[in-house]
Amino acid sequence: MQPSFWHDKWQQQQIGFHQQSINPYLIKFLPQLSLSANAQIFVPLCGKSLDMHYLTEQGYQVLGCELDASAIAQYLQEQQQQYTHSSDTDFNYFDAPQLHLVQGDFFKLQPQQLSRINGFYDRAALIAWPDEMRSQYAQKLAQLIPAGISGLLVTLDYPQAELSGPPFAVSDAWLQQHMATDFEIELLQSLDVLAENPRFVKKQVSWLNESVYLLRRKA
Repeated sequence: MQPSFWHDKWQQQQIGFHQQSINPYLIKFLPQLSLSANAQIFVPLCGKSLDMHYLTEQGYQVLGCELDASAIAQYLQEQQQQYTHSSDTDFNYFDAPQLHLVQGDFFKLQPQQLSRINGFYDRAALIAWPDEMRSQYAQKLAQLIPAGISGLLVTLDYPQAELSGPPFAVSDAWLQQHMATDFEIELLQSLDVLAENPRFVKKQVSWLNESVYLLRRKA
């Protein structure tokens, strides 16, 4: 999956992954992170997620990383954010009150750029990757997240052979195999959400489960 795939999606506004409301799991389970006031939360592959606005409304700082420049431009415009812009070789930076957006390749991020985060939130990043690239993403995430930092992870699982991703199916077994070395993994909730997803129903997917996990980076 090349960067052009995602650039094309944003260019054509084929962004079914974008939610039009705050994710209910974030609202319900954010307290599990036990964050102090003004804590910084990392949101990988953030797009123009309204969840970032929710986090800033709760008094937190958001550090978001997004590949596509138009996604960031849309977010800043829609949220009517005043911002400053800077850049270096690999990234463009957009800074607004309580918000620091990094536009560029997630895989080029360096640990020092996340050295001050207090938590992280992944609703649509892990499930955006096919299997091989997902493993690379998980390894990079482990490299970036400081020891002791906790985050929320939302996944979807379904029979992958019945529907091509993204979003891609991520099972509990996959998480245990590929992420348990670096993260403590706690399942917080898992729900059958097939009836709420018309695309999966139309494609006759036999089942669809959505799960939310609490991850904690091991020392």
